[in-house]
Amino acid sequence: MNAQVGPVNMNSSWRLPFDGWLTLSVLLLLTVGTICMTSASTEIASGNYRNEFFHLKRHLIYLALGLVSAIVTLSIPIRLYREMSWLALGVGFTLLVLVLVPGIGRDVNGSTRWIGLGGFNIQASEIAKVSMVIYTASYLVRHLEEVRNKYSGFLRPVLVLGAFVFLLLLEPDFGAAVVMLSSFMAMMFLAGVRASHFFLSIVVCLVGVVGIAVSQPYRMARLQAFLNPWDEEIQFGSGYQLTQALIAFGRGDWLGVGLGNSMQKLYFLPEAHTDFVFAIIAEELGTVGALGVLALFAVFAWRAITIGRKAEESGQLFNAYMAYGLAMIFAMQAMINIGVNTGTLPTKGLTLPFLSYGGSSLVISCMATAMILRIDYETRLQALKSRIAPEKSSNEG
Repeated sequence: MNAQVGPVNMNSSWRLPFDGWLTLSVLLLLTVGTICMTSASTEIASGNYRNEFFHLKRHLIYLALGLVSAIVTLSIPIRLYREMSWLALGVGFTLLVLVLVPGIGRDVNGSTRWIGLGGFNIQASEIAKVSMVIYTASYLVRHLEEVRNKYSGFLRPVLVLGAFVFLLLLEPDFGAAVVMLSSFMAMMFLAGVRASHFFLSIVVCLVGVVGIAVSQPYRMARLQAFLNPWDEEIQFGSGYQLTQALIAFGRGDWLGVGLGNSMQKLYFLPEAHTDFVFAIIAEELGTVGALGVLALFAVFAWRAITIGRKAEESGQLFNAYMAYGLAMIFAMQAMINIGVNTGTLPTKGLTLPFLSYGGSSLVISCMATAMILRIDYETRLQALKSRIAPEKSSNEG
């Protein structure tokens, strides 16, 4: 599936100028997401809006915006992100502040995570996560030796990260904070930070995460539900979503009950088309269908990390670290969402990339994917130029 750079090698212009496996996995995820999100949302859309395709119509608008944004993003050289890394950081920070301002941020289900813009809502954390990746990649390139050899070089970006995480926890958006923290630590690790610095930071982060998790009553309730969701006292309270999701998995068995035949989406499982769409996939398409979705995410993460590794080998360090960070955002978000759906992680609100209903998530996911593909394109272009240069010099000689 890997292809030569089309615009340069005109004899192979019919082939993709970037990684075909990554492109295929994304297209399949978008297709599966559109179909399964529609199936999961028909009943709630019919009941709330008297139009069973209400969410589908909006999803298709978001998808169109996402694809257009991806095409535009593909045309942007990666060096521009490095040159504007401080601007990206400022945009992400500003949005996280604005979402907390009364009258600007929108409160949904007790969390203030969205900024209203006409008929659409912008989820600040989606943009902030990408902004943090861009800033961290730029910082690593500018201070790589200091990051590798001095704790002060490692600590400075941690302070910036801490400000972002603090704002996310005020919303509160614990899931997004964990995803951002994970992508940051992965980028630092792959950049070669000292093991002592890295593992000390991991311990501090784990202590902080545990402290945050037990600091609020609703988080403790979710933790109790995670440990024993079938307890009579919490089965129809904090454990309700998890028990209904597990019932969906049980009903699906190996091959599922058939597309569109889910019972759990009939108001039994709240947020079936957003945070728990994977449970509906497992119910309707069975374990086989759920494993197929997992395989697509695995292929996506594998190819994204491979693209980063190739960029690093070619000396394009900013491109490499950016690819690593974006790959980790997708991998962690998918892992957490699927873990919540299967009961292997405590319940938290976090969308499944490409599959869950949500405009901000879908558009930003498409744009982030386009950034990874652009990194792959530039790596291939540099490799092609490196091969052409010696041949040209030999011919001239």
